[in-house]
Amino acid sequence: MRDPLQRKTFLQRHPIASYFALTFAVSWTGALLVAAPRLLRGQPVPKMAGILMFPAMLLGPSVVGIVLTRLADGRSALRELFARMRRVRFPLRWYAALLIPPALVLTVLLLLKAIVSPVYAPNRFWIGVLFGIPAGFFEEIGWMGFAFPKMREKLPALSAAVLLGLLWGLWHVPVIDYLGTATPHCHYWFPSFLAFTAAMTAMRVLIAWLYSNTKSVLLAQLMHACYTGSLVIFSPPGVTAAQEVFCYALYAAALWLAVALVALTFGAKTLRSSPQ
Repeated sequence: MRDPLQRKTFLQRHPIASYFALTFAVSWTGALLVAAPRLLRGQPVPKMAGILMFPAMLLGPSVVGIVLTRLADGRSALRELFARMRRVRFPLRWYAALLIPPALVLTVLLLLKAIVSPVYAPNRFWIGVLFGIPAGFFEEIGWMGFAFPKMREKLPALSAAVLLGLLWGLWHVPVIDYLGTATPHCHYWFPSFLAFTAAMTAMRVLIAWLYSNTKSVLLAQLMHACYTGSLVIFSPPGVTAAQEVFCYALYAAALWLAVALVALTFGAKTLRSSPQ
């Protein structure tokens, strides 16, 4: 009798590898198509074109997450995914955690303004919240709706969150030079990427902590939106590339401190709940 595993498709046998391969392919192809007209003419990609790469890249994690949920696990899993995107009833303290990203970025910037230079004064670009909402909503359909639960089947939650955070940072490579205000970063591109990825990995651990304790994709979407939105709103407009890297590095350190405080406060309960 044939082994049942042999009847499974490649997507069903390797859902995690399939997800990341397809997500990177769709997102990076979308970014390339946006930049292609300039690149083919041998012209530098302007910042506006770089910004337009973001919505193209959002198709990767969202569409691939939905499609693979249906193909790998069936219609019931897809209904369950949408149910987790509507899960809103849990203690108020989990909503309070949404204040962590804006509180930390403001604290870092105000300290730098007072101790280092007035150039670090926080901006007030309030319309920046509109950048955070689509990023949080679309990306988390895939990152926390599909990838993290699948990774939790193979790895401890903290390891899965850190690995996902590193891959999340890598996913942003096509648009790294258009993040922040000091663009292009020129020879500070790689330090900027490292500081950015360090911050994103810590943020991913915090998002995974929320998800593991609430099983709410919606809360992960809101946390992501708060993280991205607060960076766009408060990032100081007058910094140089070197100053921006320094700021991001301190923000990353502040986020990792928040991770450590969560671990000390919640102890063994942190990220320990069973995968969903």
